[in-house]
Amino acid sequence: MKKKCLECNDEFHGRADKKFCSDQCRNAYNNKLNSDANNFVRNINNILRKNRRILAELNPEGKATIHKDKLLERGFKFSYFTNIYQTKSENTYYFCYEYGYLERDNGYYTLVIRQEYVE
Repeated sequence: MKKKCLECNDEFHGRADKKFCSDQCRNAYNNKLNSDANNFVRNINNILRKNRRILAELNPEGKATIHKDKLLERGFKFSYFTNIYQTKSENTYYFCYEYGYLERDNGYYTLVIRQEYVE
């Protein structure tokens, strides 16, 4: 059965459910199909990785206190985090993967590393 490739429109033979003449055409088609979403996701992931890297650099011992200005100076973006953990005492920790922070008084933040008991 002759079919037309969805990417290059070349005719090819193959199984009844085959849609592409080659792996290259299949990859090119799917890359075009997903490129807009991938760019958005890629940009968000880059911001999250940068936030994580900043927290890791400023918290080598596992717990530290740092001023907000130091985070902002390195390019930290507070709007981007992977999850939130609320303690029984109503403290809210924001995490970028396993590195987190808790807002304190006078613009200071406590930096922590996620523990096993945190969901």
